[in-house]
Amino acid sequence: MQAKGEFDVKRIPQGELDVGSGASIGHSRFDKRFHGPLDATSVVHMLAMMSPATGSGAYVAIERIEGSLDGRHGSFHLQHSGTMDRGQPSLTVNVVPDSGTGELTGLRGRLAIDIIDGKHFYTFDYTLDEG
Repeated sequence: MQAKGEFDVKRIPQGELDVGSGASIGHSRFDKRFHGPLDATSVVHMLAMMSPATGSGAYVAIERIEGSLDGRHGSFHLQHSGTMDRGQPSLTVNVVPDSGTGELTGLRGRLAIDIIDGKHFYTFDYTLDEG
């Protein structure tokens, strides 16, 4: 199954985190509102760093989504892993196994994010074990 739509996002900086030897990484919270077949809100906590090389860096994040997916209510978590390699982006966003609750118990899948003209869009390919 596939769900596609748009989402709004608000970034709330959380301050840098010390990772030793004078180095630090950024920590941000994002509040999201999904529209369309995924009608939900979420909270994301992201850790990110940029390399000294221009256009290179990485981020990891955990996101909790609560609402409805194609009319089924519940919550689930996503795991984000993003890399920028000299300007070439790579992003994987997967449902955390067995994190679905309510009518979303058994949810598995992968979410893609596209940013076009400053607007955020999602494509969510998923399966739902029915028991």
